Amino acid sequence: MYWTEFFIPTNKEIPADAKIPSHQLMLRSGMIKQESSGIYTWLPLGFKVLKKIENIVREEQEKAGAIEILMPTLQSAELWKESGRYDGYGEEMLKIIDRHNRLLIYGPTNEEQVTEIFRAFVKSYKNLPLNLFHIQWKFRDEIRPRFGVMRGREFLMKDAYSFDLNEEESKKSYYKMFISYIKIFKRLKINTIPVVADSGEIGGSLSHEFSIITNTGEGEVYCDKRLFDLEFDNDDLNTLSDLERVVGRYTQFYSATEDKHNEKIFREKVPEEFRLKGKAIEVGHIFSFGEKYSSPMKANITNKEGKNVSVYMGSYGIGVSRLVAAIIEYSHDKKGIIWPNSVTPFHVGIINVQVDNKECLKVIQEIKSKFEENNLEV
Repeated sequence: MYWTEFFIPTNKEIPADAKIPSHQLMLRSGMIKQESSGIYTWLPLGFKVLKKIENIVREEQEKAGAIEILMPTLQSAELWKESGRYDGYGEEMLKIIDRHNRLLIYGPTNEEQVTEIFRAFVKSYKNLPLNLFHIQWKFRDEIRPRFGVMRGREFLMKDAYSFDLNEEESKKSYYKMFISYIKIFKRLKINTIPVVADSGEIGGSLSHEFSIITNTGEGEVYCDKRLFDLEFDNDDLNTLSDLERVVGRYTQFYSATEDKHNEKIFREKVPEEFRLKGKAIEVGHIFSFGEKYSSPMKANITNKEGKNVSVYMGSYGIGVSRLVAAIIEYSHDKKGIIWPNSVTPFHVGIINVQVDNKECLKVIQEIKSKFEENNLEV
């Protein structure tokens, strides 16, 4: 790709409301353009990075057994009333009334929608386990959107939803997603800290959030940095004990958000040279919530004994558009962004300092072709 054939509308000025490096660098480099509060157009350079992250997420989710679908951005409010979440979600929910006076919701999350899909088609335990995921734009009407795409109102997110016969099988699905998330973040070259988390509005008894330490995060996280040195083995991970063993390797190390941090235990468990604390950016969150949605929405299956039972569920989210900003916060210097090879918009830049020299142009074109033959974008 030649610069003259591409569209990179760079900016020399930094807007006054761009407070953190990722927001500043994304605007200056022509990756995004703000259209209104918390809403952005993704320009070609930013869109290339966004799609590369999306593809990595997709590949690893499919390797973990998840199947991709695409759910609509608009959902029926009746589904949310059925689950009991409609009245409690708050003003972040954008509500729309169509010409037939039907109340719709611009989806902030998709637990209700995917539960409705499941109950429409799946009736027997023989169809389980099942894990469905989609990558779709969402909207939450943040009262104070800030930090660019880090905390916008419209954002691209990957959601996966698991369906299992019982609690033990549901744990297997949960741990598979835990491992898949670690693999995703390793491919993105960001050291991620899995932390036991509150389930919040989503609900459930088992939850982890995945955070990275930067200079501009919200809230603090404490951890043992030895967890960053762990590597995966190539063992098959099919049984619950196998999955628990691998997940246990990551959760054995101390990690806690500031609201759950215990300084005494931190000092007892972690040698001083391995203690790490800093501001955290959440890049993923996973939940196991059993029958929280399946029971009120009557998403039932027939088990091996012929009994009608509620399916066990979990949900697993990654902010794809947020990851673009998070990677920049994690990896930049005074000269600009330091992209991981896996998501860089271009791998190599060639500058012709003798534009009128035909021989020079010929050599540059040969070099460009060699790079492209080796799957490097120029």
